[in-house]
Order: sequence, then structure tokens, then C-alpha cells
Amino acid sequence: MEYADSTVFERNSNPDIHVMRGNVKFRHDSTYLFCDSAYFYQNENSLEAFSNVRIEQGDTLFIYGDYLMYEGNLNLAKMRQNVRMENRNNTLFTDHLDYDRNRNLGYFFDGGLLVDSLNELNSIYGQYSPDTKMAIFKDSVRLVNPQFVMASDTLEYDTRSKIATILGPTVIESDSGFIHSTRGWYNTETDLSTLYDRSVVWSKDSVRSLTADTILYNRQTGFGEAFSRMVLNDTVKKIILTGHYGYYDDATGSALATDSAQVIEYSQKDSLFLHADTVQLLTVGTEREVKAFYGVRIYRVDLQGVCDSLQFNTVDSTIYLHKNPVLWNTGYQITGDTIKILLNDSTLERVDVRDRSFAIEEKDTTYFNQIKGKNLTAFFTGGELNQIEVEGNTESIYYPIEDKGTEFLGRNKTESPFMTIYIEQRKPVKIRWQPSPKAEMLPIPDLTPESKFLKGFVNYDYLRPQNREDIFTQTVIRTEDIPAPKRRRHH
Repeated sequence: MEYADSTVFERNSNPDIHVMRGNVKFRHDSTYLFCDSAYFYQNENSLEAFSNVRIEQGDTLFIYGDYLMYEGNLNLAKMRQNVRMENRNNTLFTDHLDYDRNRNLGYFFDGGLLVDSLNELNSIYGQYSPDTKMAIFKDSVRLVNPQFVMASDTLEYDTRSKIATILGPTVIESDSGFIHSTRGWYNTETDLSTLYDRSVVWSKDSVRSLTADTILYNRQTGFGEAFSRMVLNDTVKKIILTGHYGYYDDATGSALATDSAQVIEYSQKDSLFLHADTVQLLTVGTEREVKAFYGVRIYRVDLQGVCDSLQFNTVDSTIYLHKNPVLWNTGYQITGDTIKILLNDSTLERVDVRDRSFAIEEKDTTYFNQIKGKNLTAFFTGGELNQIEVEGNTESIYYPIEDKGTEFLGRNKTESPFMTIYIEQRKPVKIRWQPSPKAEMLPIPDLTPESKFLKGFVNYDYLRPQNREDIFTQTVIRTEDIPAPKRRRHH
């Protein structure tokens, strides 16, 4: 004890107790204690302080409260009621604070609030270190920032760097969207964050979400970079983009995925699955545009395809296949320089093939119906092929079958400027050539291996995706099956 206006020794009841009143001042090592009155237990080296209690440690730490129990042997101060702990720009408010001078650590266990120059944090349990300026909060944690609110189960906070370390289930809500995470860190000053363990970033309208094992996210710009098992889901456009690396830019509505990149379009009962080396999602107005590059493979129950690059526009539901495209629908294979697929509400409606069009239908492992021409258009009803139109030096090979039988009647080869094939229940029911077709019919026994096929015939069935998982199977077109470069006209 250093000072008191009056001191009384309670010798009758307990000679160990000193009762001090008025401007009481104690010093223990380098720490000073002030109050209006106190009980000092000399043998126990402890005291109780009442009213206007204050602890001063150096010129940076001040603790205020209504009541204090101080245990000198343990260097432990227990401050109660209207407690305020001030450490430079940081202030901790609570009704129950224990301050351990040995560890220079204050902790509360029945609710507390920490305020610094930027944020306010409160929780049921927490601790603060004046040395490291680090705080830990547990149970019903809430961080309030002018731009967002963070609710967490467990949070570590650095009052110097303003970085919050996420150690438990956490939700960050702002005008730009939501973040769900269980582990990571968030810089509350720069809005930069690194999120782990399948964290999720939601757009402000809650229609798009980005999930990954690791996400580097900038809340101010809305840019998220994702690593390992990325999933971007647009619940309005019904598109999912996945990959082991990618990004999403909320400001532009653009996204990219690579390393096992995949797009899933799920607006209808049968989803479309697409894989490529690199896939981009772009936003054009209110619509989505998908671009895929290198090793494109697509699968849907009624449609499969491969090509080098692809473009899909949701505004007109059109898919463009470029560079060595091959398309399959039920028993038909279609190839050409460029293939355009038109969907009506995701239902296959029309396929346009431009330049070096070639369609084949496998009858068995030896015989194939074949159509060849400059341009080809295939029409579908309810997703089923019902008509094929071919223009420009058309050639066809067709193997008619005897009525109610399985034997081929022969090989019918026809040449004409235009050709139309009408199909019902996946079988040709009528073929029209015009004008002035040139036809040749050969019996099966008279056929040579060369006469079975039109020039340029290739069966690409070995490239065909067999199911949704098979789109990730790496296939390479055989050298001998690569179409010859298109001849350029010289002017």
C-alpha cells in the first residue's frame, strides 16, 4: 500500500485485514491500483477494491471497474461490473474480466465487447493480449465493420493488422454478398481474404455461388480465385462450372476453369455435360456465353460430340462446334468444318453443318448408310431426328432392307445437287433427290471394300463419349482420320 486517507486494522475480528478508505493507492511491482476503499489481506497478499477501481500498468494499459479482487501471489486481477480495459486504441468492455499479469492476458467469460479504430467485436468468451495486440473470441462471435458483419463460432483478431482469422463456422454478410467459411483469414481493412475447407462465396442476389478447397477473394472487386475442386453454380441460368483451378469476377460476370474443367447445363431433365482443357463463362447483358478450348467433349443422353473449340450462347440457345467437330445423335454420326446446334428450351431442334458435311448411320459393323455434301441440315422433333436436307454435290450410299426382313437388298449409291431424307422412328421412310439424280444399285455379293464407302468416310465412334464420366477420358484422333486441310481459292 502506498496511500489512503484512513486505515483501520480489524484486530478484533481478523487482525490480518486492513480497511482503507479515501484515495486508496497500491503498488505491486510496476503496477498501480487505485480505488475509493479497499480490504487488504496482508498475510494472503491480496486485496478487495471497491468503487472507481483503476489499474495502471505502464503508460499503455488501464483497467477500470466497480470491484476488484487482486491476488498478489498469483498476479491475478479479477475486475467486476462496468469493466473497461484500455490499451492504446483498443478498448475492451465487459462485466467480468480476469487479468493475468504473468501472461499479460485479459479474458472475459460472460460477454464482452472489443472496440478498435475500425471494428467492434463481441462474444460470450474472449481474451486479449496487450503485448501481442491479439484477441480470441468464442461462442456467438460478432464482428461489426462499416461495410460488413461477420458472425462466427471462433475468431482470432489482430488489432494491428485488422486481420480476422476464422477458426470455426463463420458467415460474412455485406451489400456485395455472403461468405460461408470454417477456416481462413479476412483482412477487414483491405477486404482481401483467403478461405479454406470448401468455403462458399455467394453473390448479393444469392443466385451464384463459388465453392473450392481454397479461395482468394477480394470483396471490394468481387473477384475470387479458386484452387482445387472449384464449383461455380448459377442457379438462374442453370449452369455449373467446375475445375481444379479457376476464377469468378462478379463485376463482369465472367468466369474461367481449367484442369479438369467441366460445364453442366441442367435446365432440363437431361443435363448436358461438357469438358475441355479451358472453359470460360461470359455475361452478355442478361445472358450467358460459354467458350471451351482444346479437347472439347460433350455428353447428353440424346447428344454427344467432340471438337477442338466450342461456343454456347444462352441468348439464342445455339452451340457452335469448331475444328474437326464430330456429333452423334442416337445411331447417326455427323461431321463437317463447322457444326451449329440449335436448341429450343434445351431440346434439340436443328443441326446445321457447313462445308464438307458427312453423315453416317451404322447398320451393322460392316455396312453404313452415308450422306455427303457441301452443307447439311438435320431437323428434330421432340429431340428425335425426323428430316435431313443436304445441298451441294450430294452423294449418298443407302442399304435398303427387304420388307419385314433383315437382309440387305443391295447398295444404292445416288448423286444429285439436293437430297432430302424423311425419318420416322429412327428409320428412313422416304428419300428425295433433285433434280436429275444419278443412281446405281449393286447387289451385296458384287460389292468391293472400296465400293462400300464414299470418299472421306471415317467412323469416329472410338472418340464418342459413352457417359458423363467419359467426357474426361482423353482421346486423340488418329492421324489417318484427320481431315485434309481445306483448299483455299486463289484469286
